[in-house]
Amino acid sequence: MTSFTPLIDSLPSTVPFVGPETILRRSGIPLRARIGANESVFGPSPKAIAAMQEAALESWKYGDPEVHDLRAAIARHHGIGIENVTVGEGIDGLFGLAVRLFVEPGVTVANSFGAYPTYNFHVAGFGGNLVTTPYVNDHEDPSSLLDLAKRENARLIYFANPDNPMGTCWKAGVVQDLIDNIPAGALLMLDEAYHDFAEGSVPALDMANPNVLRFRTFSKAYGMAGVRVGYALGHPRLISAFDKIRNHFGVNRMGQAGAIAALADQAYLKSVQQRVARAREKIYAIAQFNGFGCVPSSTNFVAVDCGRDGVYARKILEGLATHGIFVRMPGVAPLNRCIRISVGNDENLAALEEALPLVVKAAG
Repeated sequence: MTSFTPLIDSLPSTVPFVGPETILRRSGIPLRARIGANESVFGPSPKAIAAMQEAALESWKYGDPEVHDLRAAIARHHGIGIENVTVGEGIDGLFGLAVRLFVEPGVTVANSFGAYPTYNFHVAGFGGNLVTTPYVNDHEDPSSLLDLAKRENARLIYFANPDNPMGTCWKAGVVQDLIDNIPAGALLMLDEAYHDFAEGSVPALDMANPNVLRFRTFSKAYGMAGVRVGYALGHPRLISAFDKIRNHFGVNRMGQAGAIAALADQAYLKSVQQRVARAREKIYAIAQFNGFGCVPSSTNFVAVDCGRDGVYARKILEGLATHGIFVRMPGVAPLNRCIRISVGNDENLAALEEALPLVVKAAG
């Protein structure tokens, strides 16, 4: 049998997230509320659905390998040039490409301990040396990240605003200060997947800055997680490099059509933002009724503080699963004192409201 590379042999074969489908296969318990993966239960714009349905009739064709029309639509939306936009299979796919552009064995990458794990998987997959700094008051800490990057001579710095898994957010001025102080030779990978839910969190776009890549998605507020369309914004030199390694047919024809239509329907986006805000308030109320606190959220999910440690929080998570309620939790202490509940519709949150007191009682 052909041998793997030593790097691949050294890595575990695993999936970073346990999906609701996996839980259903293991338990046989039907899902009552799929509120763990930060998907939008409100779905895509009806105009996006119609565009994808129409494109499905031509699914015998490859999608445009240059993704020209979608890139042009994104550029118009943001008031930048098409040369500042690349599109890929969700932010996760773009992370893999970006890490591949800059990381090889021995290269150091700075991140927050407990931040979004898929990014770290890519760093490990290309042999990078990951260094981390703790969260501070449930926030990724820009000052600590900068100090870490300077001390360790990191080539990449990962920072999410708003953050996943805690849902916290910094104002635009703080993020701009981070951008302004990136060490020489380093690149900031700014994950803005949840920016549509956080007014005042987004610094102005500066496409002349060669030290920042900004990542956004159609998976969250636009409700198209299953389609896999994300994009990155940056200096033309950074963006053009993606063409050297990307899968040129990776974004399918239906996804391109749906994303263009979704971007054009800002009225629908606004309605989703309003529904998300109302659902967050409901989750806050449910948590408070059961004696739990909440980390104030700027996303479409809420980190519910169970008030003890990770062992107890996992009891709550697993108890909810026995009632068909799918939620997740952060992976490392002290963040894992929380469970993370995505916003849901009225039926989802009614199921949560019914099940949680039973689970808390059983957990003791």
